Amino acid sequence: MAGEVPEIGLVLSVFQAKPLLETKRKGKTSALSSEDLGRTKTEVELSDEVVRFPSGIVSWSLLEEIAKEERKVFRIEGGELHAIHVFSETTGWVRVLCPSPTAPTVLVSGIPMHRIKDTDPMADTRAKLSALGTPRGRLLDTATGLGYTAIAAAKSAQEVVTIELDPAALEIARQNPWSTELFSSPKIRQIVGDAFEEVAKLPSGYFSDVIHDPPMMALGGELYSEAFYEQLHRVMTRGGRLFHYIGDPNSGVGKRAYPGVMKRLGEAGFKKIARAEAAYGVVGVS
Repeated sequence: MAGEVPEIGLVLSVFQAKPLLETKRKGKTSALSSEDLGRTKTEVELSDEVVRFPSGIVSWSLLEEIAKEERKVFRIEGGELHAIHVFSETTGWVRVLCPSPTAPTVLVSGIPMHRIKDTDPMADTRAKLSALGTPRGRLLDTATGLGYTAIAAAKSAQEVVTIELDPAALEIARQNPWSTELFSSPKIRQIVGDAFEEVAKLPSGYFSDVIHDPPMMALGGELYSEAFYEQLHRVMTRGGRLFHYIGDPNSGVGKRAYPGVMKRLGEAGFKKIARAEAAYGVVGVS
């Protein structure tokens, strides 16, 4: 169920800082910008010393600092910059919120958790849902992350249950303006725990759709096992739809991973297993 909705405040990245600096150089006194990483737009006032946002003021010197950082997102509090990153006591991973032209991704030990080459996190999320088909009933999301999949699925699904191994991931999400609905939507129920263990506790035949978007195989190997696929099959209704993200099908790792994943899905009971290469995964029917 939805938890307490976080109060995020003023959050900026290079994608807001650089246009404002350019506008100042042109001698303008106002601009259309964003105080929530582009999620919404707002009119801001430009003076010689500061930019005035609805939620606060930011000095030009701080904007110059932000503009230099292409892989960090910043909260502005008390006239100071605070990069949004968290060290996880659970996994030992460092999570860093990383900007994009649309919604940010998160870097886990330097690795982006969304596709960002020739695409962006929102387009990546849409591709996964498009491969699955429009969710209508109950959907299981096996890896919450920043919550983009859960948020998008909840627009049409009856209910979304989303599982996150790492509390640090949710701490990052609470500071991300694009993740607000993860905590405010009454359709989304969060579970914190190991998906391998948590799915085994869920009722049989409960979900009509599953999006399985695990970490890379080197980090989450058991989430690619036949035993886990059997549990996914068990919790799904007959004829339910599965999308399983794997990665670039043309990479060396992808070429090795796809055949094994498809074989194990079939052995776990899934049918009509097919590649969904545009979404970097496979689909199947329970």
